[in-house]
Amino acid sequence: MIDFKWDTASMSPNQYKIADYVQRNLHYVLLSTEQEISDELHISIASVSRFWRIIGYRNFKEFKTKLRQQLKVTPASKMENIMNNVEEAELKYHNLNIAINHLHKTIEHFSQNDFNQAVELLIKSKQIWIHSPGPSQGLGELMKYRLSRYGLHITSLQKGGSEMLEDLLHLSKKDVVVVFGFIRLLPEAQVIIEHAKQVGFKTIIITDQLIPNFIQNADVSLFASRGEMWEFHSMVAPTLLIENLIIAVGMKNKDENLHRLEMLSELRGKYANELPR
Repeated sequence: MIDFKWDTASMSPNQYKIADYVQRNLHYVLLSTEQEISDELHISIASVSRFWRIIGYRNFKEFKTKLRQQLKVTPASKMENIMNNVEEAELKYHNLNIAINHLHKTIEHFSQNDFNQAVELLIKSKQIWIHSPGPSQGLGELMKYRLSRYGLHITSLQKGGSEMLEDLLHLSKKDVVVVFGFIRLLPEAQVIIEHAKQVGFKTIIITDQLIPNFIQNADVSLFASRGEMWEFHSMVAPTLLIENLIIAVGMKNKDENLHRLEMLSELRGKYANELPR
């Protein structure tokens, strides 16, 4: 956590309110506009604009530049952070408590309506495409592996850069794309969402962000807590969310899907010698 050492004694009530908001929402502020901060705090945009000069910056842009430098996150720094805050003997309890907090926060922001919409989109789509870059790749593979058992047609969108356009070429308005967007939307994800407006296919974003400008262009957004930007990111809550989606999709055509799984068990038994597990 960054301590700005605010001179709160000399701040007006509105300035104190802005400082408190910035301190508690550093990663949101990086992705926000002055208007969004103004709307969130019910303070005039002029007051927000003046605030950056009061605390020693020329404007909001310069503040965000300095903040990014201080929040520069690397895999090493995140791992060092957790190592420095826990003794080896306490690790299992420390991580358990963190995981429980992530699950609580995920449930706190859970929308049954959005979840139900996501399930319906997955069931009714002609083709499901999954874009799960970087650390979310395992989540995408889990989703693909389990949902394929229900007879759904699923393809991974793992190509990066302009090569991804080779896959986008084949998307139709009857398809749905599941986009994993943790911390920020990569350029590939932004192109997918933009292309959806032209073609008409649906998009589901699974994210650890709650700010409106991050998720407003998707048809459905599902939140899963992973921790602050500078922390070691846990996949416990996103995994729970994916598993719940898998179960909910299976329950929609329960008898048919259970029959498919029974057939899978029979095939395993039949070819146990040739293809041992």
